Amino acid sequence: MASISESNIAYNKKDLDDKTLLKLYYNMLKPRLIEEKMLILLRQGKISKWFSGIGQEAISVGVTMALKPTEYILPMHRNLGVFTTRKIPLHRLFCQWQGKLSGFTKGRDRSFHFGTQDYKIVGMISHLGPQMGVADGIALGNLLKKNNQVTAVFTGEGGTSEGDFHEALNVASVWQLPVIFCIENNGYGLSTPTEQQYRCENLADRGKGYGIDAYVIDGNNILEVYTKVKELAESLRKHPRPVLIEFKTFRRRGHEEASGTKYVPEAKMKAWEAKDPIDNFKNFLHTEGILTPEIEAQFEAEIKFEITSALTSAYAESSITPNESNELNDVYKGSIYKDIKPNTKLKELRFVDAISEGLKQSMEQHNDLVIMGQDIAEYGGVFKITDGFVEAFGTDRVRNTPICESAIVETAMGLSISGFKSVVEMQFSDFVTSGFNPIVNYLAKSHYRWAQSADVVIRMPCGAGVAAGPFHSQTNEAWFTKTPGLKVVYPAFPFDAKGLLATAVNDPNPVLFFEHKALYRSIRQDVPTDYYTLPFGKASILKEGESVSIISYGAGVHWALETLEKHPNISADLIDLRTLQPLDSNTIIASVKKTGRAIILQEDSLFGGIASDLSALLMETCFEYLDAPVKRIGSLETPIPFASQLEDQYLGKRKFEKTLISLLAY
Repeated sequence: MASISESNIAYNKKDLDDKTLLKLYYNMLKPRLIEEKMLILLRQGKISKWFSGIGQEAISVGVTMALKPTEYILPMHRNLGVFTTRKIPLHRLFCQWQGKLSGFTKGRDRSFHFGTQDYKIVGMISHLGPQMGVADGIALGNLLKKNNQVTAVFTGEGGTSEGDFHEALNVASVWQLPVIFCIENNGYGLSTPTEQQYRCENLADRGKGYGIDAYVIDGNNILEVYTKVKELAESLRKHPRPVLIEFKTFRRRGHEEASGTKYVPEAKMKAWEAKDPIDNFKNFLHTEGILTPEIEAQFEAEIKFEITSALTSAYAESSITPNESNELNDVYKGSIYKDIKPNTKLKELRFVDAISEGLKQSMEQHNDLVIMGQDIAEYGGVFKITDGFVEAFGTDRVRNTPICESAIVETAMGLSISGFKSVVEMQFSDFVTSGFNPIVNYLAKSHYRWAQSADVVIRMPCGAGVAAGPFHSQTNEAWFTKTPGLKVVYPAFPFDAKGLLATAVNDPNPVLFFEHKALYRSIRQDVPTDYYTLPFGKASILKEGESVSIISYGAGVHWALETLEKHPNISADLIDLRTLQPLDSNTIIASVKKTGRAIILQEDSLFGGIASDLSALLMETCFEYLDAPVKRIGSLETPIPFASQLEDQYLGKRKFEKTLISLLAY
């Protein structure tokens, strides 16, 4: 039976008991009192920044209480109520905000930019959008586990303009993932009002376009939030599918405290103050005789005592002492390489076949491995590497994706959080730009920030020499070797490709695995038939000599081999790097100290590439051993042209022979 208090919000208890109603109130009061304390500390200069959720507590608390403690929630930076309702110790939260070691990121990130598997919370990054695709991945993990769990993810009305939002909704709809997408429509994206952000009447209307059920809820009405989300969660557990909920609310403080709220009309602010979710619910509970002055005082005293105690212990904790080794060691998740020797039975394979066989055998080794990409299922991929995989492993593990690279990389991250491995195929490495943000800002930084591994391999068909033009020919490895937290593999031979791919799948860190398209069907080699691994960070010395060190990888290795075959009198070490991150610098340095000369050959355009870093490394470590300048060979500083004669001119291959001979004559 509906009851309306003297407040501005209509409440309906339905069949909720008094204990639940009081718990809802308590859980809203707690983040409010913490925030009020934080605003005082901010003015005192004791914390550096604060993103206030005052007036929005009903959403965080209602959603969190509606879910099971084992179900993941992906909040934003105004969802303090998610963390407190999940009963994260305040000491740890306060240490997080103060940059102390007992926080969740060891002082490496602030605010709510962290996750915790212990409480099944995955915090956001500043780019906002990626967490929605990550929620898709966690939900996909739930489906594969058949555990009947849902995932809830938050965004603001401003975040719905990001491409990640639309990609994530589309993927969730196509795959029928049990995700509750929560939009906190709080009136402003920083200072930009909603009428300047979208034209639809309600953001929930966007659900129709994706075939998703959508709802508009009063985000200040804790009972409406809690009961509706609970109802939906129970339904999604039985019949998995995504839903979109728009919570109408308001941000009563600035985007962050320094922003202020001068851009908000005074009348609007007063109207929303009258709809305060805590004051109104408190009045309702008093009217119903559920909340007494004694209980109210008890709640407030208990929470304030907890806040004071936690602050005291957080302040007492020493500041972090910088330790360079600790910082470097936490960039990657530690893993023990398992050396699996190949058998003696060999079979001649093309480069493309070795990758296919390696991937198939990894699928057999790891039942928790999922492959995702465009056209990779029944069609077998544009290069036919996954041909026959659906028949062998099923569509749950071999998944065609919509054309949305960003969301699929994010989904892979979510699968990792859920305990799965994944391999994502970029149809061409050029297309990785559409998924660049989650790779370099999410996958690469997760372990360093909050010890969450990103167990993801991204396959990157790359390279020129096939007349594919500017958008299907790049070899863009340098974009990723620059980013700490990523590993980069770039084999040149079928044997290496198969063994290194197995190691990449085994590695719990994100790996960019480059596969040169021109080598796919032109390079053959005898390859062991069974499963084996090869170590990262170990270069291959293909030829040994005394006069010069040639350092290359990918197609460049074959250019060098052609040149040496043409000039059998040249005595050279030829080093195939195989992996660029980690890099086998010891082999490179030892070779150059022996020969006194070095030439570095890459297919990528020269400036800012791997060759530049290697050259600098050699100048720093081998200067006194050098008998000539270190030479670098790369391609022209232009995009890659289509016409074969222009492509031939573009590639550094044509300059290598002349420069090598010149270096030897120096």
